[in-house]
Amino acid sequence: MEQMTYKDSGVDIDAGNESVRLIKNFVRSTYREEVLGDIGGFGGLFALKNYDEPILVSGTDGVGTKLKIAFKLNKHDTIGQDAVAMCVNDILVQGAEPLFFLDYLAVGKLNPAQVAEIVKGVANACKESGCALIGGETAEMSGFYPAGEYDIAGFAVGVVEKKSLITPARVKVGDILIGLPSSGLHSNGFSLVRKIVFERMGFTGDEKFSDDKTLGEELLTPTRLYPKTCLPIIKKFGEKIHGLIHITGGGFYDNIPRALPEGLGATINADAWAVPKIFKCLQEWGNVPRREMFRTFNCGIGMILIVDAEIADNLTDEEFYKIGRVVEGEGVTIKGGEFSD
Repeated sequence: MEQMTYKDSGVDIDAGNESVRLIKNFVRSTYREEVLGDIGGFGGLFALKNYDEPILVSGTDGVGTKLKIAFKLNKHDTIGQDAVAMCVNDILVQGAEPLFFLDYLAVGKLNPAQVAEIVKGVANACKESGCALIGGETAEMSGFYPAGEYDIAGFAVGVVEKKSLITPARVKVGDILIGLPSSGLHSNGFSLVRKIVFERMGFTGDEKFSDDKTLGEELLTPTRLYPKTCLPIIKKFGEKIHGLIHITGGGFYDNIPRALPEGLGATINADAWAVPKIFKCLQEWGNVPRREMFRTFNCGIGMILIVDAEIADNLTDEEFYKIGRVVEGEGVTIKGGEFSD
């Protein structure tokens, strides 16, 4: 009887080892002084230091069907940032500084060069967010994913002093909503995006979209990382920062109420910022209703700060838009803007 090995079933341990070799330097480049040990252990070690009453804040997420576009265009250098951003932006909402991140990458057939490209994006995003990539898992799952395809997810852990934890209890009527621009679509709504772009319109992704990007490159623009922008603001203004809102799945209508206490709502002036071209194209190509646009996509605003009215003018410039206010009642009302039904 012919002998069989694990490699015969489609799992190549040597390729896994080569992947680890290729990503070691990327991973080590993210280490903070609190990291103990090195890549290759069974668990990541992190020594928490210099906090009086530390509250650990954790978040987990994936990239979703945006991956299908990466597969289609064979472009994998931005997806890692999406995985990190979706997690660190979430924990930032409660005032947490990201400490470390772990990723999970599952592939049908291990391609060490592809893995290195993905993890390099993860590592670069971790460095940009100030957190360490202290571990992860790459699983070769033969027969489960088609050749060339994969899934990536991860989780982040951050810390905030108990006295500085941001909760809806701080929010009050008259607070101002300050919008921070997104980098594009981020990582939400891509089932609809793909249906519009590739099925209805029949585009390939190679079409010229702007002076420096094809349509595919625009769709794959990675999610903006907000920690280095928001953490200094939180530190500077302290309790005058009453809340943060990460505009992810559910858009404005579902995410803004998550940061508000019972009995309070918000009004949004969508004339306060210019909606990026990609959102206007998607609405036109898909004949997407106005409300659906604001419930599915970030429409150019990826993070919102809820601040005391007395500091709102200190945060308003070309990168910070005064987009609304907290009101009595519940729900979100959006007025104006460039979308029409």
